Amino acid sequence: MQLTESYICLHDVRFYAFHGVMPQERKVGGEFLVSVKVGYPLEQAMRSDDVANTLNYAELYELVKKEMMQPSCLLEHVMGRIVEAIEKAFPEVTSVEVKINKVNPPMGSDSKGAEVMGRFEK
Repeated sequence: MQLTESYICLHDVRFYAFHGVMPQERKVGGEFLVSVKVGYPLEQAMRSDDVANTLNYAELYELVKKEMMQPSCLLEHVMGRIVEAIEKAFPEVTSVEVKINKVNPPMGSDSKGAEVMGRFEK
């Protein structure tokens, strides 16, 4: 069999961060869930069993964490920074999918949050 697609993923990583248009959101902060799906060629890692031949998900987490800790008005801006950081750190990446969920957005509703999501390809 031939591998046709391969990904490294982080699912619903929880952060307390300070993103939002309202000044209070950037002062008090809130809970966010971030998921990232990164297209990456895994054939060599499958054969070698060596972490040096793959995208280390702990390093991926640190990139996402760094961008989440930088306050922004818009989640779209945070998403763009995450994608740029991943592409810069891991040039072999073929695609990136990011989802950022603001768990309790200040909009007076009973919901599971509001989110932005984007898929980026080379």
